[in-house]
Amino acid sequence: MVEIVADGGCLCGAVRYTLKGELLWAGHCHCESCRRQTSSPVTSFFTIYEKDMMFHGDKSIGTYISSKDVERGFCKQCGSPIYYMNNSRAGEIDLYAMTLDDPERFTPQSHAFLEEKISWLHLNDGLPKTEQEEK
Repeated sequence: MVEIVADGGCLCGAVRYTLKGELLWAGHCHCESCRRQTSSPVTSFFTIYEKDMMFHGDKSIGTYISSKDVERGFCKQCGSPIYYMNNSRAGEIDLYAMTLDDPERFTPQSHAFLEEKISWLHLNDGLPKTEQEEK
């Protein structure tokens, strides 16, 4: 088990979180919906159990249901994406790695949804690459 202890939050600081628990997955997502939500060619996440984190501060969290079983959380003040939750993985939460106070601690393990990758993005990091989500 790899344990992660960290703090993070949004751009303006209204949403803050603390986590301490088992790291379930860490990687890059290439799916179209994640790319659109972050306006970036790839999104980096890490997954923990929801019970292992706590939001504090203003807790100015808005939610958006982006598909049937998916909820995306964001700061209502600055718009920063904070989390992704999928009902098919109840009890787990994916946090955007760049919301960590120290994102250098993030170490990706793989790429997911590679079939949706932007063609001009070239990957040579040696990480495993899957056509679908492997979490």
